[in-house]
Amino acid sequence: MATYQFIETQTHGYRAEIQLNRPETLNALNSRMLDELADILNRVGEDDSVRTVVLSGRGRGFSSGQDLKEIGTQGENLDMGQHLDDHYHPVIYALRRMPKPVIAKIQGIAAGAGMSLALACDLRIGSEQAQFSQAFVKLGLVPDCGSTYFLPRLIGLGKAMELAMLGEVISAQQAYNLGILNQLVTKDRLDEATIMLADRLYSLPPIALGMIKQALNMSQDNDLDHQLQLERDLQRQAGFTQDYHIGLEAFMHRQTPHFTGQ
Repeated sequence: MATYQFIETQTHGYRAEIQLNRPETLNALNSRMLDELADILNRVGEDDSVRTVVLSGRGRGFSSGQDLKEIGTQGENLDMGQHLDDHYHPVIYALRRMPKPVIAKIQGIAAGAGMSLALACDLRIGSEQAQFSQAFVKLGLVPDCGSTYFLPRLIGLGKAMELAMLGEVISAQQAYNLGILNQLVTKDRLDEATIMLADRLYSLPPIALGMIKQALNMSQDNDLDHQLQLERDLQRQAGFTQDYHIGLEAFMHRQTPHFTGQ
């Protein structure tokens, strides 16, 4: 894989871990890091040997959000919307369009756009030290990078309004209770629990997982008629895969299926 300045990547068999690598800033997001992140996400998305992706942050935090020092050097005429289009949106699209599961592993703060990155992943696992904040309002800004899309769908409009308007820091336990975190574990079990979750996903049929991700993403905007049509079309494709027949045969004989991704 390519060499990056602010992104570290390790591949362990089927699993690729992509790590934000600016620990001295709690992995604050600058333009170079975001461009590198979009590039590596697209690369692993197209790599058939990778079945599951883990997004994490090096050091004490997942990501503290936008690097405000970088923004501050660009003056008052910076077009924030263009900045999102150029650097953030390619990352969000890569995460959502990738036809394989993406797990966010969160060991510390995920604030602002850092929280948005976590929300854009398919599953989130955090340690007891994880914290979350929609900090945008404290700077006179609007939640972005998909936060206003993902958050109300995860936790409901009322709670999303509360987090976005107040910008308060919430604990890992609060995030788990709200449904932001799928799993909450102790700090010393975070790596182990993430690998266990990735292993469970690896044991499942990858084509079906990609279709499930597509269907659930589209369900948020489709009406019932369009969603039923989508389910029909995806089920038709799934029914012609080898994995379906492997799963059916294993079920009939009470065996453990070994899916091939075909």
